[in-house]
Amino acid sequence: MTDETVETEGAQKKASKLPLIIGLVLALAGGGGGFYAVYSGMILGDDSAETTEESAPAEEIKALPDVVYVGMDPLIVSLTSSGGADYLRFRAQLEVPSDHQEEVERVLPRVVDVLNGYLRALNTSDIESPDALVTLRSQMLRRVQIVTGPERVSDLLVMEFVLN
Repeated sequence: MTDETVETEGAQKKASKLPLIIGLVLALAGGGGGFYAVYSGMILGDDSAETTEESAPAEEIKALPDVVYVGMDPLIVSLTSSGGADYLRFRAQLEVPSDHQEEVERVLPRVVDVLNGYLRALNTSDIESPDALVTLRSQMLRRVQIVTGPERVSDLLVMEFVLN
C-alpha cells in the first residue's frame, strides 16, 4: 500500500506543474502578442501618425530670410571697478535685412557710441554672472534698435566678449 500511495502522490505532483508551465507560456505569448499589436498600431492605433507621414513631404522647406551682417570694429572699454583696471574687449555684428543695409551702415558710428556708453557703465560684477551675456545682449540690441529704427536691425551677434 505504501508503494501505491507514493506512486499516486508522484503522479499528482507532475500533473500539477504542467498546467502552471502551460499557463506561464500562454501568458508570455499573449503579453508579447498584445505588445506587438499595440506597438504596430493594429490596436489603439492613431491615424494621425499616418497623416503626418503623408503630409510631411508635401511641406516645402522655407527659404532663409534675406539678411546681411554689418560688422562693427572691436571696442576696448575700461570697466568701473573698485579694484584694479579691468578691460572688456567686445566685437559684434548686426543682423540687418538686406533692404536696410546702407541705412544701418550710415548710422554705425552712432551705434558704436551708444554701445560704448552702455558698456562703460557696467561693473565687473555685472559681467561675471553666468547669464550676464544674455541680459547684456538684449539690452544692447534694444539700444541699437532705438538708434537705427525698430525694423532695421533684427539681431545683435556677439562675436567676441573678453574680460581682461
